[in-house]
Amino acid sequence: MTRFDIGQTTTPTTITDETIDSESTEGPSDQKETFWYNSNFTKWYGNYKNVAKVKIPINAYATWVVGQGWTASTTDTVFLENIRGWGEDSFLSILWNMLVIKKVNGDSYAEIIINEQTGTLLNLKPLDPASIVHVVDNNGIIIRYEQISKTKKGKKKIPVNKMFHLCNDRVADNIHGTSIIEALVWNMEAQEEARKTHRKMVRRNGVVKIIEIDVQDTAKRDAFKKEWKTAIENGDVLILPKGVAEAKDWHGTLDTNGVIQWLNYLDDEAHMMSGMPKVILGGSSENEGDKKMSYLAFEQVYKREVNELKADIWNQLAIRIEFNKPASLQAQLADNELKNTSQVGLQPNDTEAGVGE
Repeated sequence: MTRFDIGQTTTPTTITDETIDSESTEGPSDQKETFWYNSNFTKWYGNYKNVAKVKIPINAYATWVVGQGWTASTTDTVFLENIRGWGEDSFLSILWNMLVIKKVNGDSYAEIIINEQTGTLLNLKPLDPASIVHVVDNNGIIIRYEQISKTKKGKKKIPVNKMFHLCNDRVADNIHGTSIIEALVWNMEAQEEARKTHRKMVRRNGVVKIIEIDVQDTAKRDAFKKEWKTAIENGDVLILPKGVAEAKDWHGTLDTNGVIQWLNYLDDEAHMMSGMPKVILGGSSENEGDKKMSYLAFEQVYKREVNELKADIWNQLAIRIEFNKPASLQAQLADNELKNTSQVGLQPNDTEAGVGE
């Protein structure tokens, strides 16, 4: 008798469900001191330096935060305007540099150089994150930094009050910040892969790949293949005796529109994940209304970044500073809403009890 027992079935071709790896925080250990190294900086910096889709939005973010300049008290302005960094810097360029590296690496650093007699700020010297080590106690508090020498001179201990440190998106009990590039790696690799593959297909599509030759000798066939390849690479003409070979007119199909749509999707996704809308770069395919909303939404991100930077400067350098703001659309949007009485969006009676019908 036939038995239908679902428990006896097998599924040899089961597809494993996609899962996201779990992560543990990198907090302090139960040891007296915990050391944390910026071991991924060279990888993140390589992505920033070599991939324009990463570099340009991060640069634009830093320009938005400090690009309009700053103001401070007369006394503090004198000190800040004399900061030269490595010799050709200014206080503004140092802040821009550190904001970029803060996003790239998760943490950025500049050594604080002060007048030991007066305690006044003399200089800020940006440092290579790959050379900096965080040292925290078992309560998770930074007690010092150590700089690994690039010239085999040993480690240099830097007190907390001698290091200007910007930290990006630190969460939980982590003893370091978070690079925005870490979450963008798959997207960046997919974009580069699509561009390079399509470029290769375009280059090869005009090349005849199928050739019919009346030769059975393997050595002669290989020699002909080599001559043909050399002629193609050099853009030369290969002349053969009549009847020796016949090229077949075969070309692959290029789905250029499909590639463009895929790249546009990945590009939109990358901007969404980085929190930096296209409109702040000066160009976007969105309509005017969407652009304004993207701009307005980024204003909130900008305000948070500016407030954090001002707090870091006060807490670590004991200097009160204000940053000049980029143009805002809030007033314009509010004015347009009042003038547009025929709009179909939210009206006062949609959100306020007792207003309208």
